[in-house]
Amino acid sequence: MDLNLNRVDYLQVGVTSQKTMRLLPASGRRAIQKVVIADHDGVVTCFGIKKGEAVPVFKTLPGHKVSRLELGGAIGTPQEKIFISVGSEVQGFTKKGKQFLSFETNLTEIIRAMYVSGADLFLCANYIYNHYCDCKDQDYYLSGDKIDDIICLPVEKIGHITPILACQDRVLRVLKGSDLLYEVEVPGAPKVLALHNGNGGVLCVDYYDVLGDGVKELLVGRDDGIVEMYGFNDDNEPVLRFEHILAESITSIQGGCVGKEGYDEVLTATYTGWVMGLTTEPVQREAGTSDDLKLNQEMQNKVINIRVELEQLQMKVLQEREKYQQSAQSSAAVSAVPVFSVNDKFTLNRDDASYSLTIEVQTAIDNVLLQSDVPIDLLDVDKNSAVVSFSGCDAENGNFLLATYRCQANTTRLELKIRSIEGQHGTLQAYITPRLQPKTCQVHQYRIKPLSLHQRTHAIDHSRPVNTLILTGQFSFAEIHSWVVFCLPEVPDKVPVGDNVTFHFQNTFLDTQLECTYKKGEGTFKSDNISTISILKDILTKEATKRKINLNISYDVNEESINYTLKLIHPKLEHQLLLAKKVQLIDALKELQLYEGNVDFLIPEYRCILEEADNLLEEYKKQPAHLERLYGMITDLFIDKFKFKGTNVKTKVPLLLEILDNYDPKSLTAFFNSA
Repeated sequence: MDLNLNRVDYLQVGVTSQKTMRLLPASGRRAIQKVVIADHDGVVTCFGIKKGEAVPVFKTLPGHKVSRLELGGAIGTPQEKIFISVGSEVQGFTKKGKQFLSFETNLTEIIRAMYVSGADLFLCANYIYNHYCDCKDQDYYLSGDKIDDIICLPVEKIGHITPILACQDRVLRVLKGSDLLYEVEVPGAPKVLALHNGNGGVLCVDYYDVLGDGVKELLVGRDDGIVEMYGFNDDNEPVLRFEHILAESITSIQGGCVGKEGYDEVLTATYTGWVMGLTTEPVQREAGTSDDLKLNQEMQNKVINIRVELEQLQMKVLQEREKYQQSAQSSAAVSAVPVFSVNDKFTLNRDDASYSLTIEVQTAIDNVLLQSDVPIDLLDVDKNSAVVSFSGCDAENGNFLLATYRCQANTTRLELKIRSIEGQHGTLQAYITPRLQPKTCQVHQYRIKPLSLHQRTHAIDHSRPVNTLILTGQFSFAEIHSWVVFCLPEVPDKVPVGDNVTFHFQNTFLDTQLECTYKKGEGTFKSDNISTISILKDILTKEATKRKINLNISYDVNEESINYTLKLIHPKLEHQLLLAKKVQLIDALKELQLYEGNVDFLIPEYRCILEEADNLLEEYKKQPAHLERLYGMITDLFIDKFKFKGTNVKTKVPLLLEILDNYDPKSLTAFFNSA
């Protein structure tokens, strides 16, 4: 972290998608480069920087939303031809702005990813990959899950075309023609692909030698607005050299020379269309007649120009506001609702078994109202500066949460965290109100699934004791797949290719496992947690009943799995009980410390609690109802164990809770075995 880069704002375009900004190649190592960027308004803007000001090279007319932008050209020549994807069409422009290509593909969906290599064009829709050469269809591949990005290994180095797909099921798929060559499993869902020094595909954004020392740095732009630059040590391990936080998600990042010749920089484009550079050029200041430092003439001119532009914008806003007021009061007034774009994401975090809800708006957010028809917990987020207030709600009528987040001025991005309860499913709704006049609101819905804390995984431990649920009946492959999609997250909506499929899952809260194997007329579900099997049995039966399908249900309960699950819960329960006990002691210990004037008289255990008081309170605050959740899971495990035996043990739950309050693992296991 010994590097200092200075932020420079160049200009703002419309809302942008991922990978829609590139730097055109320059004649020399540190010669000034032109920037080309495309937005949701369909406008492609190319500009350069002269005396600190953005000077346009060309700008196209508005059209449909641009989803990707890539550079291309003949192999071995400068890659300075501009290609954009618009819906299912690919358009090409020269570096001067002249359109030379308009290619309507045979894709029926919007292009999500694109790569250009010489005369070869590689395009991806949600599940479909197509390879074209000179606009003629060459290869086709249907992916098992949604495709987020594509890249092709350099043909000039390896001699043949090798496309690589980044898919949401945590797999990189390497193709040869229309066939799958092999798969590479990765820890998370890959969102972007780039070539490391031109030698191979890795999960990153860009490589560029910002420092000019002959070694390329790894440049990373994140959706939480963090820009990171990593160098590499002698062991080729990445070391964080620089970090900068922006207020909005970063959709594109490139290393190059933009603002001033001879000074490299990291150029970023954000969701709301800001193009910003982090430059190695030092902030130039010169001493004046007074003790204060004065900006140099170039910077002063820039400030004057910005003030003039601001005054013009303020005047235009006043005129438009007055015009709107007049039209609103006329007899022929027509209501006009402002349109605004929302970039949202609802993802499960493996680390703490919570869901992150990220809401980003192209303008400042006024407030966000959350409403849920299932019980959920709201968790603290350090980066969230909004003020939250809760309203009373009627749980009996299916309303379990009403919370309003009021944002500070100029907040365009809000991150929230929730934790759901497995077995209870429904909908979380976010009512998003921006700072626009007249007032308007968008409602976005997020499904909370019955097994919401389960996450796809590639491999499971087959040595664990498992419970098995088998369903047979007159149902199609598509019908049982739709039931699994309803129950579990991270399952592709599209029916898998083939006659059968197997998915593996891991519970992010308890680390239990689930294996789902199904085909037409038959489904087999195995888990070391009997509560997971119980939830699946109830939900799948209801879904089949809705479609008037009779199911034959058989199951096999493994008694050893109960004790195994209790062992998985034990360290979490023990930690939470100890944490709760320590937090309860903090106030009393602080009073003793205040009364005695020191803590020398306390035993080491109590002194340690006082020393760690802030951390303990922070952890306890971040995990509301964590202990209650564990109690609930153990209770469900107890009830479900005997439910499969046809016995109702709900009357014994108070005795179980009493044992948990005086927790001892042996006593708990004995109670489960003797009840």
